[in-house]
Amino acid sequence: MSPAHAPSGPIAAVLWTLAPAAALLFVAGYWMAAARLRRRGDAWPRWRDASFGVGGIALAWAALGPLPGGPFTRHMALHLLTGMAAPLLLVLARPLTLVLRSLPPGRGRRGVVALGHSRPVAVLVFPPVAALLDAGGLWLLHRTPLFATTQHRPLLHAVVQVHLMAAGLLFVFAVCRLDPVRHRGGGIAVRGGTLLAAGTAHAVLAKSLYAAAPPGTAFAPTDLHAGARLMYYSGDLTELALALVLAVEWCAATGRAWVRARRRLTRSDERTRCEPVDQDSRPS
Repeated sequence: MSPAHAPSGPIAAVLWTLAPAAALLFVAGYWMAAARLRRRGDAWPRWRDASFGVGGIALAWAALGPLPGGPFTRHMALHLLTGMAAPLLLVLARPLTLVLRSLPPGRGRRGVVALGHSRPVAVLVFPPVAALLDAGGLWLLHRTPLFATTQHRPLLHAVVQVHLMAAGLLFVFAVCRLDPVRHRGGGIAVRGGTLLAAGTAHAVLAKSLYAAAPPGTAFAPTDLHAGARLMYYSGDLTELALALVLAVEWCAATGRAWVRARRRLTRSDERTRCEPVDQDSRPS
């Protein structure tokens, strides 16, 4: 029996069934690639395996597992798993880096590098663009009749869920910047400001949903309030985790800059000590 939050309809049901299988298949592929790296002597932290595995299981559970609460609370729990928790866990595992290190030199690896350095990818991972796709999609879904329409069109519901997951992955990827892609205008200040703006938009949306349901829908007040609270506080936790990632990156970048400056100063001092003294300039 399919879970209560799964869409009905033959096409949507097939997509909803394939989603967990695809997620678990990606997890298995990630683990196999990581094991191959370790067998050849390369270092790959095991916590990344765990992070990717939990993220993939979260996606599978969102499609198959029972979710708590009423209809609106279940909807928000689904958003928490597919649009926030799973993307963060998957991105922290650095899957693109693993792919590049696993592929042998050749056409396949060059293709992945070319894709990561392409202009469309640079536009999509520009933090404001990624934030607009993520937060803007949430506002469009919950503050227009789109949410009510998805309740009666299963295929549209499935498409919207895929968009929310993809937008969440893109936003987390753009903020963290852990994998090698083409970067433009994505300094820590830009990413931090974008994270703050997106977090504010997410919190304002959650508060508005606490006061009024999406247009064209009718949920019990307790269900509506529980779902809005879940959206608000889960957003805070995710944004705190992303802020921690940015803080670690800033500390690492500052440390590397300090080491480079110290090395330059040391080399400059060594050159000064090694330079011969001009005989004519000695005091008599």
